[in-house]
Amino acid sequence: MTQVLIIGYVWPEPRSSAAGSHMMELIHCFQTQDWQITFASPAALSTHMEDLSQLNVKSVGIELNCDSFDRFIANLQPDIVLFDRFMMEEQFGWRVEKQCPEALRILDTEDLHFLRNARHQALKQQRPLVPEDLFGEMAQREVASIYRSDLTLMISDYEMQLLNNQFGVSQDLLHHLPFMLDIQILDQPRPTFEERSHFVSIGNFRHAPNWDAVLWLKQQIWPKIRKKLPHAEMHVYGAYPPPKATALDNPKEGFMVKGWAEDANEVVRNARVLLAPVRFGAGIKGKLVEAMCNGTPNITTPIGAEAMSGGYPWGGLIEDNAHDFAQAAVELYEKKDLWHSCQRMGDKIISQVYDRHPLAEQLIQHIQLLRETINSHRMQNFTGAMLRHHHHRSTQFMSQWIETKTRLADLQKTSATASDETE
Repeated sequence: MTQVLIIGYVWPEPRSSAAGSHMMELIHCFQTQDWQITFASPAALSTHMEDLSQLNVKSVGIELNCDSFDRFIANLQPDIVLFDRFMMEEQFGWRVEKQCPEALRILDTEDLHFLRNARHQALKQQRPLVPEDLFGEMAQREVASIYRSDLTLMISDYEMQLLNNQFGVSQDLLHHLPFMLDIQILDQPRPTFEERSHFVSIGNFRHAPNWDAVLWLKQQIWPKIRKKLPHAEMHVYGAYPPPKATALDNPKEGFMVKGWAEDANEVVRNARVLLAPVRFGAGIKGKLVEAMCNGTPNITTPIGAEAMSGGYPWGGLIEDNAHDFAQAAVELYEKKDLWHSCQRMGDKIISQVYDRHPLAEQLIQHIQLLRETINSHRMQNFTGAMLRHHHHRSTQFMSQWIETKTRLADLQKTSATASDETE
């Protein structure tokens, strides 16, 4: 039986974030092949994490900079190792290669962190993004991790083109994998235009682009909408709302910070319009997929809609400044014909771009092909081999130094305790 080890940056929380949902989609995809899955993470357990035991997935806590991981993976001997984001490949990649050199190493980027960071910095400086913004230390780390991996899963075809054109990453190292959805959700009953009311925004507050979007919405966009639609309300949902977010709650202004949503689909399904004023970020946006799945037209930005429609007309309206964004929101909220047209476009996108069956089949075929041709595939990636050699050496020595330092500190504490007890 094929053994798969997933090394998670965090434990999956499908009800808190799109990244958590995407991870669960991957797990379900692997399980259709009867692969045995182990999920390991150095992260602390969380309140909203998925109960993986109910899915027959084994959960294992692992430590950073500790050779206990070597013993763990040597005993497991996985056939496939999936790194959840480049930081996990940096930390554990050399240990995986040392103990299981034949294992296929797959990196799941979720989104390009260096792209999100570059856009954030440009926004802070109130200027457009320029190519030079992309070539920083984070890009060097993330692109190097992509080269070191046998295959990298990319949720955004825009980001695939960026890697290919700007950083010379071969398409042979990349696989486009957007959200894998059960498109039967489109057949479920939906509230009508008349049965829906108010605006909704949703997104994990720990994700910086979501918090920025809420602030922009509160300070510049919502006052303009409220002036035209005095009886409409703005309902803001999201996991882990900090005090600074709940402090924005103002019923008199119709701006309601609701926090955690027990059923995100229900919340989105009953709203008339979803607002996603995303000013920076990367990847594709789970909130917009959620909106289209539930027949809720949206207003977003060019960055929000980036790489999401597969070339089809957008399931809503796209604007990039507060005035036009607010105007579009009012128009979509009031015009029934426009609303229905956007809803139909959203249905088209979901059915044509995010159907899990062809996407899962293509992924499994790619993985199986690589497993059969892994030696020749690696020989064609000399840059990756070179980066693994130098990175793994430096990372190994640094990790072993940290490990030794920790052990010495523990020995000193034990010795001090023993001396106190003797006295």
